[in-house]
Amino acid sequence: MAREPGVGGDQVEGRRAVHELLRAGRRSVRTVYVSSSAVDEPLVREIVDLAGSNARVVAPDKLEHYARTDAHQGVVAIAAPLRAADFDELIARDDAFLVALDGVTDPRNLGAIIRSAETAGASGIVVGRHRAAHVTPAVTKAAAGAVEHVPIALVGGIPNALERARRAGCWTVGLDDGGDTSLFDFDLADQRIVLVLGAEGRGLARLTRERCDMLVRIPVHGHVPSLNVAAAATLACHEVARRRHK
Repeated sequence: MAREPGVGGDQVEGRRAVHELLRAGRRSVRTVYVSSSAVDEPLVREIVDLAGSNARVVAPDKLEHYARTDAHQGVVAIAAPLRAADFDELIARDDAFLVALDGVTDPRNLGAIIRSAETAGASGIVVGRHRAAHVTPAVTKAAAGAVEHVPIALVGGIPNALERARRAGCWTVGLDDGGDTSLFDFDLADQRIVLVLGAEGRGLARLTRERCDMLVRIPVHGHVPSLNVAAAATLACHEVARRRHK
């Protein structure tokens, strides 16, 4: 039987990401590799202190061997993988504010979206098990530690997940250029909500779009017709947060 893919996140790269991994203390950390060329930097010294006996100072070329990205900033940690959150528990929360990603495949976009969602107070991220990015070292770097705080649920398909969310009493709101309502005018932000973002390029899939209670658009006033998904997510998540917390 094929093994079901997990959330990932067992290798964390980048100073902010590793610092937050250690500071949060939510999962075990096996080893933290630090480049000898970076060890005197203030944040890196703090990482070494937090890692304690798990810290290993290595030569820069050896750290390059361990790293899976070119933006590790001289720090790589090996940790227990992230545990997938229970989707049904997330949609049952009284304060449910989920961000569902319909086919986002770029790890940097996924990491940036997780960071934006977490800073906006989202209660969870929802991604598909297949045809979507999961938490790789590039994602942990872009998320800058946010993966340690926001639950991530894996679902068989986003359209089915949206139907389950609707049955649980959540509003499903898709971000789409063809939406009838401006992001700045829709009045469901203070309700239990699933904000749905489409894939790079194609946007929301047809079935996903049909499962949304409402489609909202981000008004643009220049020549470029739209924002990329990570920028759109930042704007949308924080507009929801503004309305929920005003």
